[in-house]
Amino acid sequence: MVSREHKKAALHEKLQLLRSVTNSHAEEDTSIIIDASKYIKELKQKIDLLNQDVARSSTYHNTWPMVTVETLEKGMQVKVYSERSCPGLLVFVLNVFEELSLNVLEARVSCTGSFQLEALGVEREENGDTIDTHMVKQAILQAIEDWSESNNQEY
Repeated sequence: MVSREHKKAALHEKLQLLRSVTNSHAEEDTSIIIDASKYIKELKQKIDLLNQDVARSSTYHNTWPMVTVETLEKGMQVKVYSERSCPGLLVFVLNVFEELSLNVLEARVSCTGSFQLEALGVEREENGDTIDTHMVKQAILQAIEDWSESNNQEY
């Protein structure tokens, strides 16, 4: 069996470890435990604040327009969707098509309450460079960023 003194020494060692972890300067055992309890409450508050930041961050990403670009037989299909209305964004996206020398063959756009764009684009014949989907997506994402900055949007 473990002696009473051995148990007391082990408890004292654990309290000293708790004291060092919680940065407590208390000398009495009960004060060390009270400081540890305060420390745990502070950590819980920090966790709550971090969770709130994460929730705000995920809301930010959910409201940012989604962009998908797929290669089709006869060109590329571009989809841009936002749950929010985005006044003026269409002009920025169409400028990307112009800059990349993409002709819009078909397009459907809705700007009422939300923003939805579905467009079928093909490369112009005079353009010697080939355009890939990644390049188009990055250009549209940059256009969204430029639109957001020019309108002082809080996305």
